[in-house]
Amino acid sequence: MKRVKRKETIQCLTLKEDENDPFSIIPLDLIVEILLKVPTKSVAGLVFVSKKWLSIISGKYFISQYLQARSPPRLLFTVFSSGMTVQFLHSCSQVDPSSDRHRVNITPEKKEKKNHVHAFSPPIRGLICRQMDSRVMIGNPTTGQFVTLPRLKTRRRGVLSFFGYDPVNDAYKVLCLTVLRGRQERESQVVAKDHQVYTLGVAQQKWRMVECKHPHLPPTPSSLTNKGICLNGVLYYYAWIKKEGALISFDLISEEFNVVKLPEDIHCLVNYTGKVATTRWPTGNYTEVHLWVLEDASKQEWSKVSICVPFLRELAGKNHGFRFRGTVSTGELIFSPFSSQNKAPFFFISYNLKENKAQKVVVREFGSLSYYMEVYFDHVESPMFCQI
Repeated sequence: MKRVKRKETIQCLTLKEDENDPFSIIPLDLIVEILLKVPTKSVAGLVFVSKKWLSIISGKYFISQYLQARSPPRLLFTVFSSGMTVQFLHSCSQVDPSSDRHRVNITPEKKEKKNHVHAFSPPIRGLICRQMDSRVMIGNPTTGQFVTLPRLKTRRRGVLSFFGYDPVNDAYKVLCLTVLRGRQERESQVVAKDHQVYTLGVAQQKWRMVECKHPHLPPTPSSLTNKGICLNGVLYYYAWIKKEGALISFDLISEEFNVVKLPEDIHCLVNYTGKVATTRWPTGNYTEVHLWVLEDASKQEWSKVSICVPFLRELAGKNHGFRFRGTVSTGELIFSPFSSQNKAPFFFISYNLKENKAQKVVVREFGSLSYYMEVYFDHVESPMFCQI
């Protein structure tokens, strides 16, 4: 399908002055310029200053400008400890993890199991999606605000969710599929059904059924390997089609499903220089990583890339298996431990391909208790308020 690219238009903000609002005498452009320089967490609190500021800060135009103006990359951790009564989200600077730390506590549901740390989808433009059984939540780790979406229209109790962003319509969307409850198996004759989409912040607050002409079954989410990846307005995730592995793409703009045949049956997806790629976890070699990079989905064209990382074993130590996490916004290739050791600081390896230089980046430990943890790269802070 050929996409029709919309011309970008910047809407002029026009608001009537309120005689009771002391800030109404300040020009709108100046207010926006001031707010773009204010730290994210402080901006979120300024919505209570006046109705005018609330209108500005909650507007899509301001959010877009804010993300462009001040969005240094951050690390976002989802952490759950068996010795704690809360789960929390922890974020810090990606460049210097020892600085600018921020934590939001989340009380876990009583029915949630220890692996509910994997119930989160990778963050998109400052927001994150969390699934709890058949319920789905959208949250902002910076403001601590979480909202629960309406219940899905289904009789099935098993739900799989994927989170993405439609850049043409400037809309966050959640894709949900229903499956039989329990662990999904490759040999299963059952396929996903009730494909539904929810668009955040629209007038009609409901799930919409979308047609899928390609019967498939995604594996049960247990780690980042099956939470999908969103690139350029397209959601990608691994699934089985008649016992064979395949890459499913869902265009968030046209809301159409397509199937891309995999060169090898590998279910780990990463972002490699802005393109979706498959790789094995953990890496089978301490110095090399092998990728299949999708060059053209419509033509089913892939290219194979092999990367040699110098001193990876020396930097990481002998007892660590590694996951290649893809390319971050600053261009480096990232490797993180396949499993974090309790009571030890978390670290990752950053490799600059152009300079052929690798370095170890250490993040402070989360305490001495046993914990389950997942880390996401290139998270950005946003003052956006979630509206269902």
